[in-house]
Amino acid sequence: MNGALRRDPETPVHIGKDRIEIDGQPLAGTEKIYLVLNKPRGVITSASDEKGRETVYACLPSGLPWVAPVGRLDKASEGLLLITNDSEWAARIAAPETHLDKTYHVQLATIADERLLNELRKGIQADDEWLRVKHAGILRHGERNSWIEIVLDEGKNRQIRRILEHFRIEVLRLVRVAIGPLALGELPKGGTRPLELTEKQALDRAMRATNRELASSARS
Repeated sequence: MNGALRRDPETPVHIGKDRIEIDGQPLAGTEKIYLVLNKPRGVITSASDEKGRETVYACLPSGLPWVAPVGRLDKASEGLLLITNDSEWAARIAAPETHLDKTYHVQLATIADERLLNELRKGIQADDEWLRVKHAGILRHGERNSWIEIVLDEGKNRQIRRILEHFRIEVLRLVRVAIGPLALGELPKGGTRPLELTEKQALDRAMRATNRELASSARS
């Protein structure tokens, strides 16, 4: 690497900066892949499952190199999931400290009202964690159930379900419809498509803007 012989397989490598050769031949870089998946309900966000359950990899096109989901959606949840082999970018998207908005549409087995929405915004204490939502609003309701929109800017395990369980409210469906400026749109369940360059650039700008806001808040 960079003209020197390296025998340690854990030697750090800076992609795009370090020159790597094997037997005098340059090692070709792996093409970066960015996919949008509409995760169906009932599949696992994992490469494999010890119980033999179907995973999101069953939804992906054949012939892909190694790729991994960006963050997680639990088995009962559905909607927008990013897939990539760019692990550094994936870590920034998924990191709680990035505070990138994630938008969900949630069907409840009750009629939501402003009192409930205010409770969601105020947050709860659960398992030594403070759980809250950034935004909550009513989308529509029927006679016995309703749909609400929830926006999170942090990514704690089963955050929405845990908050609603605290109020003894059953979740009928939970669909992630957006990550930052990227919307799920009309992609069919189980379908994938490439993430457009303009969409990736918009995500990158949103992360930079959030970082600037946090830095400004810390200084003030």
